[in-house]
Amino acid sequence: MAKLSLFERRRRRVRTALRARGGDRPRLSVHRTGRHIYAQIIDDAQGRTVAAANTLGGKGTDVDAATRVGKELAEAAKKAGVTSVVFDRGGFLFHGRVKALAEAAREGGLEF
Repeated sequence: MAKLSLFERRRRRVRTALRARGGDRPRLSVHRTGRHIYAQIIDDAQGRTVAAANTLGGKGTDVDAATRVGKELAEAAKKAGVTSVVFDRGGFLFHGRVKALAEAAREGGLEF
């Protein structure tokens, strides 16, 4: 087996912990690139995406843009009837844009 990168090891560790204590709640998954940030709420039991938001379309790339994505995602989740999720940060540290997105989603009404 090939040696895993630190990012991949962190991502697998986070996902395993979520499966152990997440129960049947949907998963709020975050992906961050140098240019954009993406977030989606995934119902793993049914294997489908319930709500999604991202910075594509010229919304910016900074912490303010991540905050807007968090608020948009919370609104879309409310429309879909989701109020409680588990936060899957992947291998990304809970810092900067990822943290801003999470805090905005909490302010928007999501519980995690």
